[in-house]
Amino acid sequence: MAYETIVVEQRDGVGLITLNRPDVLNALSTQLLGELDAALAAFERDDAVACVVLTGAGDRAFSAGADIHEMIGLSEEEQRRRNERRNVYVWRLADYGKPTIGALNGLAYGGAALMVSSLDLRIGCERTKLRYLGASYGRVNSTWTLPLLVGWPMAKELLFTGRVVEADEAVRIGLLNRLVPSERVLDTALELGGMIAKNDQRMVQGIKRLLHRGVGLGYAERAHLEAEARETWLRPVPPREGFRDFLARKGRE
Repeated sequence: MAYETIVVEQRDGVGLITLNRPDVLNALSTQLLGELDAALAAFERDDAVACVVLTGAGDRAFSAGADIHEMIGLSEEEQRRRNERRNVYVWRLADYGKPTIGALNGLAYGGAALMVSSLDLRIGCERTKLRYLGASYGRVNSTWTLPLLVGWPMAKELLFTGRVVEADEAVRIGLLNRLVPSERVLDTALELGGMIAKNDQRMVQGIKRLLHRGVGLGYAERAHLEAEARETWLRPVPPREGFRDFLARKGRE
């Protein structure tokens, strides 16, 4: 498929998608969201891709959020259909079967902040800034993603105020996994993706599925969910296969 608003690459088992509208700070147009959804679906079907990294073109923004100029030109019915499609796209990203990593090369505001909080891992730099802006323009989002990352009190503060979260605060409160220099942000994300790609992908994806299924369950229920998975759909590999490298180093192949 030919893409106009994103750039799609594959690097050593890692899929890389770049939001590519730098002239408008990679604003999330309907076309971009559709192309992103299609690219993610293609990577999910590709067994050679173990995880996916998302980043933005340019040195100012991962994405400034929704394309406001597009939105104001839509009729009420067109706006309703756009919102329905957006909800589908965001959920599919959050529920994506393979690990996802954000290389946040700049700001992520509004709908882009929701997108970022739907990813599994987030790598930021000194240019990274986040804002959960829904309440400031009469909308709501991120109530189901943000508390899982930063906890209820901080999620309420960020959602109620819509204030800027600078990079150093973002890493401190758990919005970012790592904070690195801007010239290292994409490389760090790809390196993490490479580490993930070396592992048993059935187990990596199974762990992600278990973590997501366990949201809202009690401690004992989550333990039961994992035990049940080990006995059914996530059975461990035989020890001789799983510890092959260790046994080879010990001369006991």
